[in-house]
Amino acid sequence: MNIACISASNIRHAGDNSTSLRVCRLIQSIAEEIDSGFAVDIIRLVDYRLEPCIGCGGCFRRDECLHDEGFNEAYGRLARADALFIVSAHYAPIPAKLSMLLEKVEQLAFLKRFHDESYRSPLYMKPVGIVAHGGGTAEVARYYKGPVLDSIWNALSYPVEMGIVGVSDEEPDGIVFPVKSVRKSDESVFPIQEYDWTDIEDRLRPLVDNVIRHACQRRVNASTIW
Repeated sequence: MNIACISASNIRHAGDNSTSLRVCRLIQSIAEEIDSGFAVDIIRLVDYRLEPCIGCGGCFRRDECLHDEGFNEAYGRLARADALFIVSAHYAPIPAKLSMLLEKVEQLAFLKRFHDESYRSPLYMKPVGIVAHGGGTAEVARYYKGPVLDSIWNALSYPVEMGIVGVSDEEPDGIVFPVKSVRKSDESVFPIQEYDWTDIEDRLRPLVDNVIRHACQRRVNASTIW
C-alpha cells in the first residue's frame, strides 16, 4: 500500500527540523509499525515551485496543469497513493503552496464534473487524514480547527470528494496538536517552539490507524467489485 504524506510548511530554513516534516516522518514510522509493507511517500511542498491557478481551462482536456510542472509531479504522486495525509501549520490560514495545490486539485475535478456528473477525480473517496498545528499552546490550538482543518476539508469535499477521516465525534475532520511552550531567542527573530512529541504521537496513532483501515477496506471493496 502506498501512502502519501504532504508536509505543507513553507519554512525552508527549518530543514529537517520542520514540524510538519517531523510529523510526516512520525506518521511514516507509525504506518510501518502497523505493517512493514506500507510505503510512505513524503511530499515536501517547500521543495516545489508551484504557480497559482489562472483559470485558463486547459486542464479540462489534458488532466494536468499546462503551466505548472511542479503541480503535475506532485498531483501524480497523490493520484498513485492509496491514502493521503496532509500536515499543515496555521499560516493565513494555510501555507500558500498548499493553497495553490488544493486550488488546482479542485479545479481539475470541477471542470470535468461540471460537464459530466458521473466523472470521478483520481482522488475520489481515497481516505485522507488532516493534521493541523501552529504556534499556540493547548488553550489556543483548538481555534486552528476552523482556519486549517475546515479550509482543507472544504477543498477536498465536492467535487473532489475525498474520504476525510477523523478519530472521534469531537474530531471528525482530523486532529490539531499544540506546542508545549513558546519562547523568544536572542539568536533568531522567530519564536522557539517546543513540542511534546510523545503527546503528538498519541494523538496521531488513532488517525493513522483509521486512515489505513479505510484504505484497506476500500481496496477489499474494489477487489470484490472486480
